[in-house]
Amino acid sequence: MSTQVSWGTAAQATLHCLTGCAIGEILGMVIGTALGLHNAATIVLSIALAFVFGYALTMRGVLRAGIGFRQALRIALAADTVSIIVMEIVDNTVMATVPGAMDAGLTSGLFWGALAGSLVIAFLLTTPVNRWMISRGRGHAVVHAHHAH
Repeated sequence: MSTQVSWGTAAQATLHCLTGCAIGEILGMVIGTALGLHNAATIVLSIALAFVFGYALTMRGVLRAGIGFRQALRIALAADTVSIIVMEIVDNTVMATVPGAMDAGLTSGLFWGALAGSLVIAFLLTTPVNRWMISRGRGHAVVHAHHAH
């Protein structure tokens, strides 16, 4: 069953997902770069933190609605997994392919510009995925029945 979903609704869901992903992504890139970790280790850390923060932001609203932790986790997994996967593939691919971005350092405009650009591109490419999922009652649509605003 498919329903019509506006681009605004899809963009809002993607922005919600991007917020958690960006917190984790930026934190992972900053930590990995500051510690001088290999690029692969920095990307793995960024991805792990993006999932943690992405799920945590969704769970926060669901837990406020009185849902138990295990059920809130299941809702977050159902709501955000595909969106986070797409977003992480896109933004980490961009970061890894911009020449010198991963090695530029935290004081470099190249590092921050590539990271910001990677998140914008991830948002643009993930929004249609979220629109398609929400139209089928999946993805972020799962949260709306349980979310406290």
